[in-house]
Amino acid sequence: MIEDMTIRNMSPSTQKGYTCAVANFSAFHGRSPDKLTFEDVRTYRLHLISRGLKPNSINPIMGALRFFYGTTLGLKEVSEHIPYARRADILPAVMAPDDVVRFLKAVPDLKMRTLFIAIYAAGLRVSEAVKLTARDIDSARMVIIIRQAKGAQGSLCHVVGAIARHPARLLEAGA
Repeated sequence: MIEDMTIRNMSPSTQKGYTCAVANFSAFHGRSPDKLTFEDVRTYRLHLISRGLKPNSINPIMGALRFFYGTTLGLKEVSEHIPYARRADILPAVMAPDDVVRFLKAVPDLKMRTLFIAIYAAGLRVSEAVKLTARDIDSARMVIIIRQAKGAQGSLCHVVGAIARHPARLLEAGA
């Protein structure tokens, strides 16, 4: 299974998660995972639900089992019958424009306020903002280079376009 994941260039954290998921599945049943059936997967899933795990925790485990059965064992028909849990449709909390302006006006330090405006306008995640350095800002092209973004991907964020889409009051708050 590790070789299959390496061939597919899966990240080390995905490999670790998948191997742990299959190992826990095997330990739960007390048998080698290649000897377990779809019914065993179903029983394990019910066990995970009874422990109070939510779809966001169960789905990666099911993904690992689908990969194990479908790719490593070559049992596509089994892997296709392992469903993912339906996730609840929860909308993210979004601040109202007035709240954003009030927040930015409350930041007394001009550097910090400018940083918050850039983070907000560019839509950066906290992990991306923490890794941001001065060399990541290309003022000639008006972009922020985001290194090691989600999924270990890099990306560019056009700052001018992002700021222009926000209310003018946002810029006034930064002045």
